[in-house]
Amino acid sequence: MRQVNLGLIGGGTVGGGVFQAIQRNGALMASRLGVSLTVARVAVRDLKKARAVNIPAGLLTTDWHAVVADPAVNLVVELMGGTTTARQVVLAALKLGKPVVTANKALLSAHGEELFAAAQANGANLYYEASVAGGIPIIKVLREGLIGNRITRLFGIVNGTCNYILTRMKDEGADFAAVLADAQRLGYAETPPDLDIDGHDAAHKTGILASLAHGFWVNPKQIYTEGIRSLTRQDIEFAGKLGYTIRLLGCVKAMGIQNGEFRVANAPKARVGKFAIRHSPFAIQVSVYPALVPNSHVLANVNGVFNAVYVRGDVVGDTLYYGRGAGQDATASAVLSDLADAALDLKCGTKNRIPPFIPHERDGAVLPMDDVVSRYYVRLTVEDRPGVFAKIAGILAKANIGISSIIQPEGHDGVTVPVILMIHDAPNAAMRKALATVAKLSVVKSAPVMIRVESFE
Repeated sequence: MRQVNLGLIGGGTVGGGVFQAIQRNGALMASRLGVSLTVARVAVRDLKKARAVNIPAGLLTTDWHAVVADPAVNLVVELMGGTTTARQVVLAALKLGKPVVTANKALLSAHGEELFAAAQANGANLYYEASVAGGIPIIKVLREGLIGNRITRLFGIVNGTCNYILTRMKDEGADFAAVLADAQRLGYAETPPDLDIDGHDAAHKTGILASLAHGFWVNPKQIYTEGIRSLTRQDIEFAGKLGYTIRLLGCVKAMGIQNGEFRVANAPKARVGKFAIRHSPFAIQVSVYPALVPNSHVLANVNGVFNAVYVRGDVVGDTLYYGRGAGQDATASAVLSDLADAALDLKCGTKNRIPPFIPHERDGAVLPMDDVVSRYYVRLTVEDRPGVFAKIAGILAKANIGISSIIQPEGHDGVTVPVILMIHDAPNAAMRKALATVAKLSVVKSAPVMIRVESFE
């Protein structure tokens, strides 16, 4: 039986989980693949550090260069995290023609284009199933399962920390700060939690999925990113009364189809309702933000630390992929999937059977957020006196923004009251500018709260 020797870079939570999973199911994988996976060496930062998983001392070293360059190591597994040393590790392995498995979404988001080019130039391959949505095989779905589809829509709940917080805020009527503190105590949120709750982790993953789905590498700086830090218990409650659940969504939307291909009519200028929008011939929305999701939609019912990715293809229609998006075992499972693919490619002598990323859309561009059209939930805190609605409606009307409904919840006594506006489709720029004007009204007593409403059309 062919043996493939692995060099693990990183022996922490993920690295230890992968080592443990191989010890547990290595024989099962060998019987299914006809290839035996053996951990030959493990590079760690500190040899004396206590580890939850017992890795034999004879396998450990602090010299990652020696692991990557070892002729006996056939396959390098980067599980250290970060983007600086991790980039060096991956590039060094690829330049030696060795395939690499990584779980590092931040690395791919920042340097994916460079790493994929290095893999191609050196006849190696880069596998990254564990970089997005943990145990959900969404990378394989986009690269292989839906290879015959054009992806028209992709929505992802891809950060378990945020989903856990929002679920508890809804179920318990709890405040954001209290649930966040509990999430940190339980190990669901880091300290500090900024990467998760400010949307950056979800943006890394959404950018990778958008790039795979649409054939051009999405610059992470072009991804509009908004987290959940500003959401209140009040907004969760009002959304529920209106028939919605708030979720942090990664959104990827193609803007149109012409002659069987995605093209925006009359590019570079197209009209969406009353608004003229300018963008490139092939534009996609790539963004991360909290959104009101109809309670009838499946994504509204993804709770706790679970992830889900909802994908619409032009041939297959709507599909859903659901499971644990983080944690030692879910991530290890995804890494094992990549190890299996890499081992089979080595066994069959096909180092690049399916390239990690194939750019095929030269005209692709990310639509500026100001041009993205949405419906909106807006919460205002205003003085409780006649004429207030007329002033606000006048500003919105001047901006060509239509109000679908106005709700003033009962039971609020005092000088100020909350007012909920549900807004028809409008570009982000128009809404942003109109609400800035509304905020200057003397009758408006706090900054307007705006949350997008997703219809999944």
